Amino acid sequence: ITDQLSSLENIRTRKMFGEYALYYENKVVALICDDNLFVKITEAGLPYPGAKPSMLINGDLIEDRRWLAQLIIMTYEHLPAPKIKK
Repeated sequence: ITDQLSSLENIRTRKMFGEYALYYENKVVALICDDNLFVKITEAGLPYPGAKPSMLINGDLIEDRRWLAQLIIMTYEHLPAPKIKK
């Protein structure tokens, strides 16, 4: 998945809870669990009104580098900044 997003700068993963969080520009935009990508839902990223709280991205969509990069950017732009830890 990170290879598919190699066109984006500042993409990284961090192991959490036995799985991985996907960061873009220091915001968690998705989770990688059991080789599946779960992108955070934002209004701009909803596939349809009333969608479930997570989007499962797999198969051909993960292979589409341009589409996947745009989804990550769009998700990032609609998420709040991370809270500063004390």
